[in-house]
Amino acid sequence: MKHSKLQCKCDLQHIESDISSYTAFDRRILANMAFAVFLIREFEMMLLKLSADGCIHGPVHTSIGEEACAAGTMMALRQNDKIASTHRAHHHYLAKIISYYAATLNFDALQQDMPVTLQQEIFTLLSEIMGLASGCCGGRGGSMHLRNAKIGVIGTNAIVAGGVPLATGAAFASKYTSQNDVTVCFLGDGAVNQGAFHEAVNLGSIWKLPIVYFIENNHYAVATSIKHSTATEDLAAKACAYNIPGRIVDGMDSIAVHEAMSDAVDYVRGGNGAIIVEAKCYRFHHHAGPIAGSNFGYRSKEEESQWQQRDPHTTFAQNLIRHNILTQQQIEVLHEKAKSAVTAAVAQCCTQSDTKYVVKEGLAPTAKSLTTGLRSDGKEFAGVIYKEKEDFISFEQKKYVEAIASVTGRHLEQDTKVFVVGEEIANFGGGPYGATKGLPAKYPLRVLNTPISECGFVGLAGGAAMSGLKPIVEIMFPDFALVAADQLFNQLGKLRHIYGNSTDMPVVVRTRIAMGCGYGGQHSMDPVGLFGLFSGWRVVAPSNAFDYIGLFNTAMRSLDPVLIVEHHELYPAKSDVPKDDIDYCIPFGRAKVVRTGKDVTVLAYSSAVNLCKQAGDVLSAQGIDVELIDLRSVSPADIDYTTIGSSLNKTDKLVIVEQTAASMAIGYRIIAECQKRFFDFLKKPAAMLTGVDVPLPVSKQLEAAAMLSIEQVSNTIRELLKR
Repeated sequence: MKHSKLQCKCDLQHIESDISSYTAFDRRILANMAFAVFLIREFEMMLLKLSADGCIHGPVHTSIGEEACAAGTMMALRQNDKIASTHRAHHHYLAKIISYYAATLNFDALQQDMPVTLQQEIFTLLSEIMGLASGCCGGRGGSMHLRNAKIGVIGTNAIVAGGVPLATGAAFASKYTSQNDVTVCFLGDGAVNQGAFHEAVNLGSIWKLPIVYFIENNHYAVATSIKHSTATEDLAAKACAYNIPGRIVDGMDSIAVHEAMSDAVDYVRGGNGAIIVEAKCYRFHHHAGPIAGSNFGYRSKEEESQWQQRDPHTTFAQNLIRHNILTQQQIEVLHEKAKSAVTAAVAQCCTQSDTKYVVKEGLAPTAKSLTTGLRSDGKEFAGVIYKEKEDFISFEQKKYVEAIASVTGRHLEQDTKVFVVGEEIANFGGGPYGATKGLPAKYPLRVLNTPISECGFVGLAGGAAMSGLKPIVEIMFPDFALVAADQLFNQLGKLRHIYGNSTDMPVVVRTRIAMGCGYGGQHSMDPVGLFGLFSGWRVVAPSNAFDYIGLFNTAMRSLDPVLIVEHHELYPAKSDVPKDDIDYCIPFGRAKVVRTGKDVTVLAYSSAVNLCKQAGDVLSAQGIDVELIDLRSVSPADIDYTTIGSSLNKTDKLVIVEQTAASMAIGYRIIAECQKRFFDFLKKPAAMLTGVDVPLPVSKQLEAAAMLSIEQVSNTIRELLKR
């Protein structure tokens, strides 16, 4: 056996500053960097005071000690460049404010007074951290969830690495729309151990996206030392695995950070793709609050003292004086401006009694605003004329799966902002099941195969949607949604509300239930009940090609995330669709009575509708008149209780049929709501019918035993009527 040692070709470099670094810079940039460092420190120290006085509800993750990372980075960015960050992000936000106004107003911190707009931005940030209505997210986000699209803060995120796929999506949108801007994604050392980081960086690499992944390696994820969480001393070395450059820099040195980021941004902006920059830095306090980490025993006072000797708040100013860039007096002017800016922002939010701050009355958000922005207000549907099958005259037969491909292609044709991502969707001429048939050849740059990385590409779609695109995502099997659960539920489903209704989330996710195909317990889940747990999602489950087209069109107009549930059993089924018209819409929240009757109301969706139709035929021959309602919209807030109530007023009996495991069913929630709304109508307890509550086995006989049959549906309805 022959062994050959291979040479690693990774471009990994360490960047340091020297005296020439200082003399090469424009004095205005250096003054603004110093001002940023001072402003961040003053702001963070004030936050600790306000928190101690009870003016801040929730944790405060300060960046004291890490100011150089933000100041050095932001002064290397252009006005339109974007940033995303973590739960520890005040320093990034503040430095981005200065960078933005340095570009838009030619702001010079040394020579000019604070612009009113810049001062207002500081107040807006402080308001958000204090949970006030005037905050950038209306007080909903607090310290960890910040967004200000105007200045380029696309979002900070409380989930470790949760924002990395979203930032990658923002970079995707920049490349897709040929914008020459760069996204900088800040993350901590702990985030590099999350799968989301690796999935996102892989996409950033293979698609050559304009993004800098900036790792603030402060050596501790809460209290866990980096020595105990990774075997890699230099986190930037992880770039080697993705064939992108890595840069290592002293994160306590503003100039070194600026040089590293200037080079990185130029590399990315030049169309070369992603890069990783690691800044080795140190947070002086514990994870949150004013206490030193050494008080908790996970690090020593000696270690803290050594790092504090390199405090960028003092060393940067000393170097500027030493190299004759600024005088002591000029440094003091900058420092005083920073103090004054923070004092002015606090004065807008608080009164001071003795030495204690108190939040001013009337600044908190009202309880009435609580649900505003959970979903879009529906403005996107203004002027839409909804149609049902009865509104058309001429039809043709089309398979369910053909309808998927046709209506997807229609949107690709009509809107260049639409793109499709998923596993295998560009292979085999249109995916393994034909749902994108003919589209990869026609739209090769917009129907994109992804790696097997649901978390990564779902999050990328979310970030792209927040940046103005309209992604369609195929999750091959609903069970795989659990792999992407953070991006689907913590991110796509929550961010509109968390960010104070400041962003839309127009993502359409398609997924195919393989129940009855022998795929087993990890490929056969019905996801309706799961997605129903998260209030930001809309969920539709069309049972035929006509409804699929109409609901898909509505989903594509929606500014909310929409899940379209498809059942493999329906794919080959043909049904009538309008001839030469696939642009019609069916509204969310409108059910369809597919069979009228007087004895019992049956609710179903997706493949269960056909099951109930057949059961209805059997019962009709026995003199039982079933009224069958296809729910179509199955997210809890979109259930059509008007149609259900009208039916129950006639039949006074209710049965809900779901072809799913009992624990995944949505019907129990519907029954509870019906009992509240229609108690006087119901003459008997409602019946709920689901499959057996087990993961579906592969065995054909066991799978059939776990699923509902026509006989079970018929028997359940008969038994209800006999009670």
